[in-house]
Amino acid sequence: MGTHVENKGVGRRRFCMALGIPVTAMALAACTSSSFDRLGTDAPPQTEGPPVAPIGAGQIRVALILPLSAPGNAGIAAISMKNAAEMALAEFKEPNVQLLVKDDAGTPQGAQAAAQQAIDEGAEMILGPLFAQSVSAVGGVARSRGIPVIAFSTDASVAARGVYLLSFLPESDVRRIVDYAAARGKRSFAALLPDNAYGAVVEAAFQQAVARRGGRVVALEKYPADPARMAESIRRIAQAAGRADSLFIPDGADAVPQVVQQLEANRVNLKRLQLLGTGLWDDPRIMENPSLAGGLFAAPDSAGFRGFSTRYRARYGGDPVRTATLAYDAVALVAALVKTQGQQRFSEQVLTGPSGFAGIDGIFRFKSDGTNERGLAVLRVTPGGAQVVSPAPKAFAPGT
Repeated sequence: MGTHVENKGVGRRRFCMALGIPVTAMALAACTSSSFDRLGTDAPPQTEGPPVAPIGAGQIRVALILPLSAPGNAGIAAISMKNAAEMALAEFKEPNVQLLVKDDAGTPQGAQAAAQQAIDEGAEMILGPLFAQSVSAVGGVARSRGIPVIAFSTDASVAARGVYLLSFLPESDVRRIVDYAAARGKRSFAALLPDNAYGAVVEAAFQQAVARRGGRVVALEKYPADPARMAESIRRIAQAAGRADSLFIPDGADAVPQVVQQLEANRVNLKRLQLLGTGLWDDPRIMENPSLAGGLFAAPDSAGFRGFSTRYRARYGGDPVRTATLAYDAVALVAALVKTQGQQRFSEQVLTGPSGFAGIDGIFRFKSDGTNERGLAVLRVTPGGAQVVSPAPKAFAPGT
């Protein structure tokens, strides 16, 4: 992985798409689900915020819709994402783009109004919004006018033709880690899943991925968020553990250590099982837990985000939120398409090209149904931090 340098042309080089133009893949470590959009959860209702000045002075107008005036973490994330979008334009050589920044206040009504206003002002593309219900509201307005959307929700159910999600979708993590485990001879999978919306999405992806690789799910249980109520689900998995060679626990650091502690209390030999997780495992608390040492999970490599964060801190004097790279990559993609693709720049054919694109968050491509595929690394849990055992691909395999 290369190191980022401050360079006006860095954005253009990074986002030259694969229509005969070389790409440079930069990957990073990430959660698979934004903490601001847990599969459909919106921020509290809020009135529309004041107008926000556009960014850039190019001829091609593109909307950026974010919950800038939303309370709490959502508003903090939105400011960081707006900064990242501004940084992307600043780092791209001569971008012919003007970003029409709109505040949706974290509500579907605000997002719908922002989209309508931006389209009336000449926007050819909409970037954002962040929340699932807001994406649906924007998609309805945009489709009626033939305007494509690249949104940041992690809820794949709001993706649609012309409404593309750039976010980290759990399905990509699941496919990558199951493929890796199966390629190394794992065939019998058990799973302990959180009993929530994220767990439901992961369960469907897990069942499909295991079946596709010719494996079998020998046991699958869901557990509630309350540790005191996990016992029965974990007891049933413990009884089935002898029939499995892998155990999938797709949850974050608030829950996984408690789950493995209860498994050990039920006399499950975790060293005999290959523990598997998603990008939610990319957390220091997971690395510090000796019971999880040797566990594997899928996530982007951290090199790209480290470089991005260094440049962001130098420019804005603080750390970016993790979702800031999505805004950066979206704007850099738009700037590159404007520069290289002429009148077809935002067409479905260009946006869903099979070779995809490469940005800070590694390679990705949009599917015709609006979801995405990402090139992810497989990492091992070690006391010194996550260790890459299978690098993220730098290009999608031809014909896939």
